[in-house]
Amino acid sequence: MGSRPYTRAVLSARRALRVTAFVAVAAVAYVGGVVTGVVGSGDPVPARGSGVIDEAADRIVRKAARPVDRKALERAAVEGMLRALGDRWSTYYGRSEFTSFQAALEGHYSGVGIWLRTRSLGAGGGGVEVGSVQPGSPAAHAGVLAGDVVLRVDGRDVSSAGVPLVSGLLRGAERSTVEVAFRRGSATRTVALTRATFTTPDVAIERLRGNIALVSVAAFTRGVGADVQRALDADTGTPAGGVILDLRDNSGGLLDEAVAVASVFLDGGPVVSYERRGKPPQTLDAFTGGDVSTPLVVLVNPSTASAAEVVASALQDRNRAVVVGTRTYGKGSVQEPSTLSDGSALELTVGRYLTPAGRSLDGVGVEPDVVVPPGEPAEVAERRAIDVLTGLVAALGGTGRG
Repeated sequence: MGSRPYTRAVLSARRALRVTAFVAVAAVAYVGGVVTGVVGSGDPVPARGSGVIDEAADRIVRKAARPVDRKALERAAVEGMLRALGDRWSTYYGRSEFTSFQAALEGHYSGVGIWLRTRSLGAGGGGVEVGSVQPGSPAAHAGVLAGDVVLRVDGRDVSSAGVPLVSGLLRGAERSTVEVAFRRGSATRTVALTRATFTTPDVAIERLRGNIALVSVAAFTRGVGADVQRALDADTGTPAGGVILDLRDNSGGLLDEAVAVASVFLDGGPVVSYERRGKPPQTLDAFTGGDVSTPLVVLVNPSTASAAEVVASALQDRNRAVVVGTRTYGKGSVQEPSTLSDGSALELTVGRYLTPAGRSLDGVGVEPDVVVPPGEPAEVAERRAIDVLTGLVAALGGTGRG
């Protein structure tokens, strides 16, 4: 049996499931004050050609009553410029922060086991919240959940800080302890977390009942696409019951790894495109030779974001998978880092994602074909995924491959 009957089966299943889901499920400065006591400047007019930012920094360092480090002023200036963009995803990393950030994307770092994301200003004043929690990590053992807002780290107020600063404070030497205050709803609690070194793979596979392979991807770090392919190749026995690709609590990562994961289940064709200012849209295609016939379900939830949404939407738009779960986070923008002369870096939003069908995910997210009401236990979504795969296999005549 070829891929065409499978595609018809997915389309038929998605139409029926969308109707069921629709019937059964409900929707989801700086402030200047009055100045007194001003004295004469006494400073000569600066020579033309020196930038205003440099002039101001020099004046503050030399004359302000409260001493301040020049590096701190430079950081404040850069972060102020980024705030002027009105884009919560554009970020400045200090040198050590950028090194740690790159290490995390390579899949190894020492910390408490959480991925952070910037909060929406409309969600209560900015700051950062937990995007996902590494299973088995110190944060997981302490009961930290996606959506928890980080308030303080070792007594330092970070309620309005950015991701680089907070993640830098959370990382540290293995077996050292950090005290973190979180807010969940109206409740606040403080936990002591012992840092650990994470080098575990972000891909796991297990066999479920009905000969179903459950492939979980925690983050799109370096090499994840190859890891997914290897996990399926090494799995004993053909997953005749289909594959569940679990992207729940996956906050994203590297776009090229998202394309590589989608390519495991596609045979060429578009995965995602993005538009940059002043340039035509650029399309990233899947590699050829992927498995296009094994029944596939993608599991998502509100913490599925960014690169994970790219994978889910591509497989959905290409009629390759049925998406099960709760509407995803809705981060549809592309960030690109560029290193500055001192080793620090700017990560700027340079474009917006578009799915193969031309949809923008920014602020919208991916709407599942089969909706699981928010707040349901994780096992509920898994049971729904198994039910969907059982139906797809039956539609294909009882075999998982064509």
